[in-house]
Formats: sequence, C-alpha cells, structure tokens
Amino acid sequence: MIGFIRFADSLSAWFGKAFAWLIVLMAVGTGYEVFVRYVLNSPTAWALDVSFIMYGSLFMMGGAYTLSRGGHVRGDFIYRLWQPRTQAKVDLVLYILFFFPGVTALILAGWKYASRSWGYGEVSINSPAGIPIYQFKSVIVAAGILLFIQGIAQVCRCILAMRTNEWLAAEEDVFETEDLLMQQAAKAERDHHI
Repeated sequence: MIGFIRFADSLSAWFGKAFAWLIVLMAVGTGYEVFVRYVLNSPTAWALDVSFIMYGSLFMMGGAYTLSRGGHVRGDFIYRLWQPRTQAKVDLVLYILFFFPGVTALILAGWKYASRSWGYGEVSINSPAGIPIYQFKSVIVAAGILLFIQGIAQVCRCILAMRTNEWLAAEEDVFETEDLLMQQAAKAERDHHI
C-alpha cells in the first residue's frame, strides 16, 4: 500500500512540476505580446488563446499534485481538532461519495468532449487566428486519470491512518520561502551560540 502511495505521489509530482514550466512560457508569451502590442503597435491574434490554453493545462494537470500534498482548500475549523483516525474515516467517506463520482464524471465527459473535438479539428472561436484547441480537450481526460490514481492513493492513506492513527505524509519537495528563511535564521542563531 505504501509503495502505491509513493508511486502515485511521484507520478503526480512529475506531471505537476513538468506542467509548472508553463508559467515561464506564459510569462514570456505575455511579455512578447505586451512588447509587440505597445512598442511595435502590432498585436498578435493568438496570444490570448495560447495563454488560456497554457493556464488551463497548468491548472488541470497540477490538480493531482496539489491533492497529493494536501494543498486543496478545505474548511477544517472542526476537522483539524479530530484525531487522524477520525479524519481518515471522514475523508474515506467523502472520497467514496463525492471525489470518485466527480472524477469519474470528469473523465467520461472529458473523453466525450475530446473525441468530438479531435473528430472535427476544433479551433478557438475567441480569435481570428483559429488556434487549434482539440489537444487541450485531451488534457481534461489526462488530468482526470491522474486525479483518479492520486485519489486511490489518498484512500490508501486513509486506511493507513485508520490503522495507525497517524497520517503518512508525502515527501516534501517544495518549501515556503518564509519557512526556509526561518530555518536559516534558527541555524545562524545556533551557530552563533556555539
């Protein structure tokens, strides 16, 4: 069970980090558009569509990674006071009742939209450039499959937490700047006293 959890976490992290590079591409594309629009007075017809496609892909493909790291928004003003065993029981019920049906619907609906879109070579109607968007519709299916795999890993986490009354944490790979600065300050303080 732990092996599957680590596999799902690694898979989600790989896709999340790979698609995170779209932020750099969006920044370069937006900078280019601003330059050609306001300096050269020659705006592009494709910039808005491409930024929508990249942002949507980033958002969709980062969902499983965010789930694996417990980063989704939750109203936990009562939940956080419970023992991990109780939290796991509630999470398990919610995964079964809401998460898996929702993600399954996402995959099935995404498959329908993507297959139609590929069938007639759908292009964006938002700009005169006619940017192809059928490949973007496939991201819906891929994101749903990644979420489903990560959801199974989260269920495994719930089962482990119900057994041990302790959550199996994901391997940490990203740190807040403030946390790193506080750790550095604490280390410097310790080194200073030695």
